[in-house]
Amino acid sequence: MAKAYDVITFGDTCVDLVLTDRDMMPEFGQKEKIIKDYSIEMGGSCCIFASQIAKLGLRTAVLGKLGSDELSGIIKSTLESLNVSTQYLKGNEDIKTGLTVVLNKIVDRGMLTYNGTISAAGIDDFDERLYLNTRHFHIGSYFLMTGLQKHYPFLIDRLKENGTTVSLDTNWDPEGNWDSGLWDILPKIDVFLPNENELMAITQKNTVDKAIDKIKDIIPVIAVKRGKAGASVYYEGKRYDADSLNMPVIDTIGAGDSFDGGFIYSLLRGYSIEDCLKVACICGSYSVRVQGGIKGQALIKDIIFAAEGKYGLSIKV
Repeated sequence: MAKAYDVITFGDTCVDLVLTDRDMMPEFGQKEKIIKDYSIEMGGSCCIFASQIAKLGLRTAVLGKLGSDELSGIIKSTLESLNVSTQYLKGNEDIKTGLTVVLNKIVDRGMLTYNGTISAAGIDDFDERLYLNTRHFHIGSYFLMTGLQKHYPFLIDRLKENGTTVSLDTNWDPEGNWDSGLWDILPKIDVFLPNENELMAITQKNTVDKAIDKIKDIIPVIAVKRGKAGASVYYEGKRYDADSLNMPVIDTIGAGDSFDGGFIYSLLRGYSIEDCLKVACICGSYSVRVQGGIKGQALIKDIIFAAEGKYGLSIKV
């Protein structure tokens, strides 16, 4: 019997207020400066990932908490407009919506985050019917969603008993500890999706090669994001590389999450690991063309076009 969902994820539900100016440099002392642009978008690594997966046609659900304010309304309406199921997102009047102020300088960015609904997600948001009805479970924002950390070992084991595969993108640890129970679940992960800096910080190694050596025997698939240099995937003792596309960069918010979405989509579609990497790079590259995390995301037609032009790859949809 077919499972109800291809992919589920706990939502790090938040809104991004993106302030954009290549020369932006805030100063205290009540100094006021003018910026070139701003936008208000649905943010959150997992929510952006879910958006990309849904745009590629997979049945997707986001679990977790919403506040009762207008910002949570943006999140809910955005997800629903993309056909992402929100039936497992629970409203809570006592929690303010998570908010990230992004200082976007195009070539780099800084972020200030109020956790709110981001860290409010808990095991009570997981409906037990999902154990039998989920093909794939994605974990993101590991270090921000603190209410889930101690529950992941049990949750992953139960899901995998029913054939669910599991991916992980930790994102950055704002406290700099890079553990919080992470090493208890790494051996349970099927696909690990860090960027280079996250990988080295987690493994406490000073090169990517040394970091890979430390974890290659405990995680089957490791896809490492390298920004504009593309990405590499390590699988069954081999390394595969793919370049990013040459796209005009407006901002890089959500590019890594869109990469994750493209990789997991391809994996669930049965593509080879090498082709999963190529599709993931296409998704990550398309994301940077438009301000915000989701508006520039690739559709199937974009992937077909880019895969043929960039890699000579024929994608079956």
